[in-house]
Order: sequence, then structure tokens, then C-alpha cells
Amino acid sequence: MSRRVRRKVAKKGKEKVTAPCYPEVEDEVLGSERNGDVVWTSLPDDTVIQLLSCLNYRDRASLSSTCRTWRALSFSPCLWSSLDIRAHKCDAAIAASLTSRCANLHKLRFRGADSADAIIHIQARKLREISGDYCRKITDATLSVIAARHEELESLQLGPDFCENITSDAIKAVAHCCPKLRKLRLSGIKKINGDAINALAKHCPNLTDIGFLDCLNVDEMALGNVVSVRMLSVAGTSNLKWGVISQVWHKLPKLIMLDVSRTDVGPIAISRLLSSSKSLKVLCALNCPVLELNTSLSTGKNKGKLVIAFSTDIFKGVASLFVDTPKKEKNVFLDWRNSKKKDKNLDEIMTWLEWILSHTLLRIAENNPQDLDDFWLKQGAPLLLSLMQSSQEDVQERAATGLATFVVINDENASIDGGRAEAVMKDGGIRLLLDLANSWREGLQSEAAKAIANLSVNAKVAKAVAEEGGIDILAVLARSMNRLVAEEAAGGLWNLSGAIAEAGGVKALVDLIFKWSSGGDGVLERAAGALANLAADDKCSMVVALAGGVHALVMLARNCKFEGVQEQAARALANLAAHGDSNNNNSAVGQEAGALEALVQLTRSPHEGVRQEAAGALWNLSFDDRNREAIAAAGGVEALVALAQTCSNASQGLQERAAGALWGLSVSEANCIAIGREGGVAPLIALARSEAEDVHETAAGALWNLAFNHGNALRIVEEGGVPALVHLCTSSGSKMARFMAALALAYMFDGRTDEFALIGTSSESTSKSVNLDGARRMALKHIDAFVLTFSDPQAFAAAAASSAPAALAQVTERARIQEAGHLRCSGAEIGRFITMLRNPSPVLKTCAAFALLQFTIPGGRHASHHASLMQSAGASRVLRAAAAAATAPIEAKIFARIVLRNLEHHHNHVEPSI
Repeated sequence: MSRRVRRKVAKKGKEKVTAPCYPEVEDEVLGSERNGDVVWTSLPDDTVIQLLSCLNYRDRASLSSTCRTWRALSFSPCLWSSLDIRAHKCDAAIAASLTSRCANLHKLRFRGADSADAIIHIQARKLREISGDYCRKITDATLSVIAARHEELESLQLGPDFCENITSDAIKAVAHCCPKLRKLRLSGIKKINGDAINALAKHCPNLTDIGFLDCLNVDEMALGNVVSVRMLSVAGTSNLKWGVISQVWHKLPKLIMLDVSRTDVGPIAISRLLSSSKSLKVLCALNCPVLELNTSLSTGKNKGKLVIAFSTDIFKGVASLFVDTPKKEKNVFLDWRNSKKKDKNLDEIMTWLEWILSHTLLRIAENNPQDLDDFWLKQGAPLLLSLMQSSQEDVQERAATGLATFVVINDENASIDGGRAEAVMKDGGIRLLLDLANSWREGLQSEAAKAIANLSVNAKVAKAVAEEGGIDILAVLARSMNRLVAEEAAGGLWNLSGAIAEAGGVKALVDLIFKWSSGGDGVLERAAGALANLAADDKCSMVVALAGGVHALVMLARNCKFEGVQEQAARALANLAAHGDSNNNNSAVGQEAGALEALVQLTRSPHEGVRQEAAGALWNLSFDDRNREAIAAAGGVEALVALAQTCSNASQGLQERAAGALWGLSVSEANCIAIGREGGVAPLIALARSEAEDVHETAAGALWNLAFNHGNALRIVEEGGVPALVHLCTSSGSKMARFMAALALAYMFDGRTDEFALIGTSSESTSKSVNLDGARRMALKHIDAFVLTFSDPQAFAAAAASSAPAALAQVTERARIQEAGHLRCSGAEIGRFITMLRNPSPVLKTCAAFALLQFTIPGGRHASHHASLMQSAGASRVLRAAAAAATAPIEAKIFARIVLRNLEHHHNHVEPSI
């Protein structure tokens, strides 16, 4: 059995490129710790409080558990005036545990409906500001209770994601419960009626800032009753009646700022608002298609009023708001922030402009309208860079996200606009982003890292990031416990891997391992983690191997006792072994003295992360024929079966790798038999019942291999594997898992297992025959149902009535399982499917034809190999007989015709066997 199962290759932003979590290690600190000079408990209270203020609430709680003094300081009110729970899961229990600390909480940021439900349990009666994103699932009930529990609320912001489940009823509840409300910004509400708006006008006399963004319907007339409003945004809102607006809104006595960006406003409405309103000073109308058709837009007739549109010079316009016009208009926001002269009204305008511009530019970048290159290069990119320096954290985040988004041309192939990326670099954007990434605020870290990652797809930008010290900053972020931060940083390191290699850093990392081979666990973990990230890239993995990385990493796996080092060393070896098709690292790792024995031993580690990475390494290594047998000789079968037996409640990653390693080993006939004898069938059946699709695939693949052996097939039946495989075959979200489960069932009931089961005493044989009969009926029923999910009666009827290639091609396209092309079968396995075509069971005939179709579709990785095996086995004659059989199902006939067509294609187009 020489089937090649799919290799688990690291992907951008996934586990294998996530850097390790470890303390910062520097020579001076190490030296101080050896001499006992650092006594953390003796730090002044204000220093400890400052340290705690730079942590999220979970890290703060962890650090406060070190001693009573720090625990007492962690309750200081100044640390709990603001709380950001966006990066962490916050349920009712966690929220309740925060109650004692949040008596003086004034500002709260959250993410998602679950966290919104939990806010109620924090019981922060003095809460003044609430800001939430990912709010699509938040309901009227949740928002109403939040409002009722927080009567002191002054600011409520939900977005930029659409609040699809919030209605006018909840807005009325907010109006009645929060009389001190000053700012209300909501996104994506379907309809805001007059009753809700009038309730705000009546009960919230201090409401000065309203944002109804990206809504479907808003009562324009009722908005004219909110006489307290000074700042109003209806950006992105549709179905607005501009005739009503131009007649009503100009009467709002305090309205000084209006945002109508991304709407269908026209020049007539704009002109009327500017000329009629005595108070209006700023009108933002970016990305308004109707307005942009009028190229003569001018504010000359409305002196002292600023219009912001694509056709205007935004920096020059904003600078005109100041008495002393800045020398460099592009520095207008920076000059305002640094100005010692404070003007309350001007500060209010500039603060609002920052928020509005950051929101609108991000939305425009997300929608990516055509023909905006000139705007982005001349104004958009400089604006985003300027907004990244805002004192408003949410503005900074949106600006960074905007930079990450506007450079992307195509999400599918991760292509970016080189001109835009280089424009960011030339305007000093790299340094700004790195400074944001270096912030202690996790929201800024993740968005800045995302921008750096996207920009670094451009080679020139990647070089600039490396020269500015970006690799070190991203490496630190990749160790974050915040999943979002670590994921974005890992993406940045992925794109910078070439820069790391070109900078000569690989050899230095390998040398570091030998230098600190004992007594420097923190350094070793950092070096091994960096090599693991580099090894995830094909080209860089070669550089790692040539620099002596294989020997260094195997040394760590064998000798180091610190679990962090073991985990990163195993991860690096797994990544090195993941490129067997393109380089020799897989075999090189297997041939390194003690490598396989060390990895087998690590599967017995008490630490799950170590076991997971070691199993992953053995899985990748098992794709090499010599490694596969050497792993078994080193006790790998026994160790991996034991691991599978104990990981039913472990993480999905460990389950996937344990089953995957057994799948890889089971390609060998001897290993297949050994796994069955060692008790490997039962734990694989248990893993097949997992809720994770990745585990479904590896468990189904392993059981498929095992079922080829008659003894194992009987064990699967006896261990209750038929219901488990039937469940996979019918319910898994993975087509591959369903496919391999069906093939395993077909192996088990093609008649050979019956012969094996009948060997024994007469009483045993009768019992087993009865069990097999019931199991066979269940299996064949669901195999048939599985195959039929890939059939279209009309397409089959057309193919049956016509010999035209187009008719067969239509059936093939519907039936194809793309990933099945990665499977490689041996001659014995292909022969078994050919024999199955003669089976008296119509279901098995159809299943065999369906499988051979998958294995021979042109373009499949091993299709030509399978075609060659079939030609040698004389399959054409059997296929023609199946296609012509009067009693065979139409599916079997058509599939057989398609396989014959595939064989003819491969015969006429000789392809190299892989």
C-alpha cells in the first residue's frame, strides 16, 4: 500500500506560523536574574500600577495573583475606569467576576453579541461610554437591558458592522433610559422611525452627536426635531429624501457639522443646505456619485463653510478652518494636536472630522470603487497616515485598517497595488505603523500588524519594514496571548520571511541554539520558534537546513527538558518535513541521528502542545517511505496508538495530528496490521465522531487504510465503527471525509471480510455473519445515498442519451471532489476497485466507478499514475462491461464511461507520474 495522503502544510496566519509565547530575554536581564538583583516585589506602588495599566484585564488578573500587595494594587480605581474586552471571550461568569473592580468603570469596549449579553452582569452603574463592534446578532432585548442598567450613559456606539437585529423600539428604550446621552452612533439599522427619533429629541436634551450610518430608512422629518444636535452623520444611508432634508435640516439651530458621504445626494441639495443653514460650517460628502458628476462644486458662494468631497483639496479645506493657516497643509491635523492654543469649538470640529474621515475612508477602501487611484495617492493615503496619529484610539485603529485594506486589489490571490503600498512607505507610513504595533493597546497592535502584513507583500515595503526593525516588533507581537494580535503578526512574519533569510538571520539563529544549548531556555525557545516560522516557507526551509538547522533542532528535541523549547523544536521539524515534494528536508530530518526516536518520545510528553507538534512532525515525516518504516521501528505505532487513545478530550489540533500520523503510517501493509493489533481501531473510531472536519478527514483516511486489511475491517465492525463511518459518510461537512468513509465501508463489505469472519468455530461464525449482515445493509444504504448526492438526474439522462463529451463533462464537474486528486493509491488498491466493478451489489459497482473517476480525472496530482496502473491491470475491459451492463445502475454506467474517457486522455497525453 503506497497511497500518499495529503500533507499538512503550514498556511499563512495558521498554527504553524504562530510564533512562541515566551518572556523577553536580553543579556542584561539574564545576568541580573543570575545575580538575584531584580526583586519585583520591591517596586514602588506607582510603578506597579503603571505596569498594570498597560495590560488587558486577563493579564492584569494573572499578574495580580503573584502576591497580596500586587493584588491590592490591581484593584486601584484608576486601572478600571476603562475596560476593553474585545480580544477575549467574556461570558456572564467572567463579567460577574469583574463586578468588584468595575464600580468606577466609565468606558467599555466590547465585541460581539455574547459580550454584549455579559455586559449586564458587570453592574457598572457609572458607565458613561459603551462602544461595540461585530454587533450583527445584538437584539432589541439586549440593547434595552443595557440602556436600563446604565442610566448615566453619555455615549453609545455600535458598528461599523450592521446592527441588523436592532429596531426603533430599542432606540426608544435608549432614549427613555439614558437622559444624559450626548453621542449616539449606530450602523446598519433597517429602519429608524419618527417615534424613535422624537423620543431622542424629547428625553435626551444633551444629544449633540448623532450618527445613523449605512441604514436603510431614516425619518428625515423627525431628525429636524432634534434641536440639540451639532454633529449629524447619515453616511451610507439609503432612501433619503433630499427635498425634505434641504427644507428641514437647515432649520436645526445648532447643526455645525453634517456628513452625507456615500449617499446619492446631489449638488442642488448641497447648495441649499450650505446657503440656508446659518450654523453649518462643515459638510462632508465623500464618494457621492451624483455629486461627483458636477465638477464645478465650489464653496466660493458660501464663504467660511467647508465642503469635503473627492473634487476638493481636503487638507487645504481643513486648514482654512484655522486663523493661522499651517505652513504645510498636510500637517494640519498634527499641528492642531500639538497646538498650545485651545479653541473648544475648533477642537470639537477636528475631533469629529477625524472620526468621520476614518470611518468613511475605511468604508470606501472596503468597497474598492474603481478609478480612485489618483485620490488615494494624493489625498487618501496621506489622510490615513495623519489619522493614525490621532489621540482617539478607535480613529487610529480604523486608519490602520484602512491602510491594510486600500492596498489590496484582490483578496483571492492576495495581490496588492504596488503604487499605493509604496506611497505609504514614502510618506513615512512604515515607521508610524511600527510605532502603533509597538503600542501596549492590543486593538492598535492587531490593526497595525495587519497593515504591515498586507503592505509587506510588496518587496520594497518588506525591505523597508525589515530595515526599520519591523521583524523584531512583529516577533514580539506574535507571542501575544491575544489571538487576533498573534494571527496578524504571524501574517506579517510570513510575508517578511524572505527578508529574514536575506538578512542572514537564519545562521545567527542556528548559532544561538548551539551557544545557549544549556541554561538559556528562553533564548532557545525564541530561536526555535523563529526557525519554525521560517521553515514554514519552502525556500526558507532550505536555508534553515543548509545552515545546520536540522541538527540544531534535533539536538533540542532530544536533550532539552523545557516544554516550550520542545514544542517549538518539534514545530520547526514538522515544518521542515512539510516540503517533501519540493526539497529533501523530509528525508534529511528522518536520517538525522535520534530524530525519530526523540519525536516518538515527545508524543508521551505531559504537555499537550508538545504532543501535538511531535505528532504533526511524525505525520509529515511519514510521507517518506524510509521514514515510515523507521518511525515504526522506533516504537511509533505503539506511541501513536497510545496517543490516540488518550486524546478524545484533547484539542482538535492534537486529535487531527494523532489520527493523521496513524493515517500516514498505515500506508504500509505491515504498519496497517500492527496498528490494528495494537488497538488502534477503537480510538480512530472515537476520533471519527469528533465535531471537527479536519479530524473527520484524518480519522476517515486512517480507517480507510486499515479497512483494506480483512482483519482490521472485522475489528472496525466489532468496535462499532460502521455507525461512526455511516455518520461521517452522511453528515460530515468535509467532502473528503465523506468520500473516504464511504470507501472504507465499501472495502469492509465487498465480500472479503465475510470470508475472513467465517474462519473459526461454527457458533462464532454464525454470530459474526448475523452482525455483518445488519452492518452490511446499513453501510450499503448510506454508500448509495452518498454517491447519489453527486448525481444530477437530468445530467445523467443527457449523458445516457448522448455520447457527446460535453454531456460527460457536465456529470464529471458535478461529481468531482477536488481534494481527492491528492490521494495516491497502490496497484493493489486500484485492483480492488476494479474487482469491485464485478461485484453483484449495484451499490458497490457504482461506488467503485465513482472512486476510479475521482482518481483518474485529468489534472489530478496522481491521475496519470492511477491511469497507468489501470491500463496494466486491464481495467478497460472491465469498465466497458460495467458501462454496457443491462442491470447496472445508470450512475455506474455513466461513471464507468467517464473513467474510460479519462484513461484515453491519459494514454494520449502522457504525464509524468508523481
